[in-house]
Amino acid sequence: ISALLGGAVLWGLFWWPLKQLHAAGIHGSFVQAVAYGLPALVLLPWALRTPARRDQSGLLVLIMLLGGWANASFAGSLTYGSVVRVLLLFYLAPVWTILAARLFLAEPITRLRLLALGLALAGLALTLGGPALFDSPLSAIDLLALSSGLAFALNNVAIRAAQDLPDAARAVAVFGGCALFSLAFMGWNEQPMPVLESTHLLALATLALAWVLPGTLATFYGVARLDAGKAAILLLAELVVGVVSAVLVGGEALSVREAAGGAFILTAAVIEARSE
Repeated sequence: ISALLGGAVLWGLFWWPLKQLHAAGIHGSFVQAVAYGLPALVLLPWALRTPARRDQSGLLVLIMLLGGWANASFAGSLTYGSVVRVLLLFYLAPVWTILAARLFLAEPITRLRLLALGLALAGLALTLGGPALFDSPLSAIDLLALSSGLAFALNNVAIRAAQDLPDAARAVAVFGGCALFSLAFMGWNEQPMPVLESTHLLALATLALAWVLPGTLATFYGVARLDAGKAAILLLAELVVGVVSAVLVGGEALSVREAAGGAFILTAAVIEARSE
């Protein structure tokens, strides 16, 4: 439980170093490439010790693509968007998990899950503007955050389909996928390599090896030793820590409408976790 909560706190505060490095002139895509690429290299020897079976290679590639996109788009949207809004949109992941598990794993949608679905969609509508939802199109950051939650949910379904996939192989696939997507973002946006000073290098290495890597390992450790529902509820600490820290430390505003939408989304996530 302590490991899982510790990981959730690290991920809930993940927005802070991303925005600090961006303010220092290091664009988000490069930060993500280093922050996820270094942990992939560190864990690679363990992944090679227990490689995935040949019949698991397709699922491993799928996890690399889905997990890589989920992390890259989440970090990107946190860097450039409102932390509160991004976290609320990302935490619609339980909704997508319900639907994807029904479509791909034939898991039933119970009445409790229908209630969670309705609450989450109501929370989404409130977060995106309430009655004025359709007055203007969604921003690129909104779409990035929503796609991150969707990819994260689909990645969870892929992992369920290959439960005996080695943890090290899965982590390297997700980290490596995120680094590759981040490099692709750099190429797409024609972003140059930033000029790095020694303090920048130290900050990037610290983010990669003292934040992303331990946060991921702590989460894996906790999830592997708790039942799925209890773990999912504890992981919601990330949403609470992220929103509260963004308001208190980041100076962001939390409107009454967003707070109500967040409460609906949080309740839906708890219901879905309990249904596990």
